[in-house]
Amino acid sequence: MSNNYIGYDFSIEPKELGSEILMAQLGDTAFESFLESEKGLSAFVKMDLWNETILHDIAILSNDEFKITYTFEEIEQVNWNEEWEKNFKPIDVDGKCHVRAPFHEITNAAYDIIIEPKMSFGTGHHETTHMMIQHLLEIDVANLKTLDMGCGTAILAILADKKGANPIDAIDIDNWCYLNAIENAERNNCKHITVYEGDAALLKGKKYDLIIANINRNILLNDMQTYADCLNLKGIILFSGFYNEDFSSIDESCTSKGLTFVKKLESNNWISLKYVN
Repeated sequence: MSNNYIGYDFSIEPKELGSEILMAQLGDTAFESFLESEKGLSAFVKMDLWNETILHDIAILSNDEFKITYTFEEIEQVNWNEEWEKNFKPIDVDGKCHVRAPFHEITNAAYDIIIEPKMSFGTGHHETTHMMIQHLLEIDVANLKTLDMGCGTAILAILADKKGANPIDAIDIDNWCYLNAIENAERNNCKHITVYEGDAALLKGKKYDLIIANINRNILLNDMQTYADCLNLKGIILFSGFYNEDFSSIDESCTSKGLTFVKKLESNNWISLKYVN
């Protein structure tokens, strides 16, 4: 029996949403480990479980909304910690917030966040997460009841906790994200975060002073009324996960529900928006 792996390197556009969907679909096959890469996703399957048709039922590969190319090769047995460490570099956001892995040196930033993403997304490397951190750094969130929707690694909920938000609900539909969010919240000694597995249906009857939603455009538009209904008077809502060309549709949806536009951040055509109720 071989201990070697077949490693796939996927280049994905749009990267964030495509990577999430691809990883979920590959997870239903024999693929067992994943790493976020600069262009998309690396995925690994044991040589003994691999066959030439392993990608035939991966629906996203034939979806015209995504451009995905890939290469694959046989590789020696993988040291996953080594691979992960090689791909995860510490991040500095405006000199105020540092995001690092457990194996990086402790920093003297005002907000030092330790993240071990495993199979979840949201390390601060992606433009959308980076911009959401920038928004949060500018806001006084002390004692605000907060929602981190589509929380991924819970990086944004953790920053909100460190800035004094309380209580905080962190929600993600993906089981890996749910488990990873719990782990990261504990690692950062966050006492006010409660993590839930599910979607916007969990928000029925709940109210928040601050809503953070780093999710793709279609889900945001579909759930916008729910978010608006959950936001307290004078509450703040932060959005990201979409491109500059999506601004008009997001803005129209927000303003039609009584939300007022405040600010837009942009990075490499990704945008992040701030609204108030």
